[in-house]
Amino acid sequence: MSEIDLRTYNFIDSLQLQMASYMCTISRGYFPVGGQSCAIVEIAPGIEINRLTDIALKSTGVVPGIQIVERSFGLLEVHSDDQGETRQAGEAILSELNLTEADRMKPKIMTSQLIKNISDYHAQLINKVRFGNMVLRGDTLFVLEMEPAGYAFYAANEAEKAANINIINVTGYGKFGRIYIAGEESEVLVAKETVESKLADINGRAI
Repeated sequence: MSEIDLRTYNFIDSLQLQMASYMCTISRGYFPVGGQSCAIVEIAPGIEINRLTDIALKSTGVVPGIQIVERSFGLLEVHSDDQGETRQAGEAILSELNLTEADRMKPKIMTSQLIKNISDYHAQLINKVRFGNMVLRGDTLFVLEMEPAGYAFYAANEAEKAANINIINVTGYGKFGRIYIAGEESEVLVAKETVESKLADINGRAI
């Protein structure tokens, strides 16, 4: 096993409109737009993400949107109009690490909560700290917590593909990732089932 631990390695074929817009609210790089593909890589130790960013950007014409460097974990998101270039950037990183996609961690769901008919004050608490849409009184709220954190972006994007929901907040870095999804109960239930199924289908090594 490489001295660099590959926690998340994920390719998103088409960023949905809310997801792309959400990423812009937390991005310190170059903003993605709906329809673009993106690759997300999360590693440990975090400082090594600088070197991998350099490799990805020099190998293709991808654009960096998010780079987070923590002591424990580092995260990189790159995107492009060309799916082939996005995939090539990810493959360049894997080649540098002498790893394959199968060496990534398989996501593990830590918490899956469904809160129906949310109250005004509860909604206000969440809205104070969210970067996406707002939760409204009466909404059903879906909260999902997973490890490793980087898969949170993929999970939220798949939820938006599957159902008419609102992305409230996505935390895709750190020890655990979290997504907050809200909307009508029937739509949120579809999103919940889809996301849990999609995460279960991702191969990789057990945590």
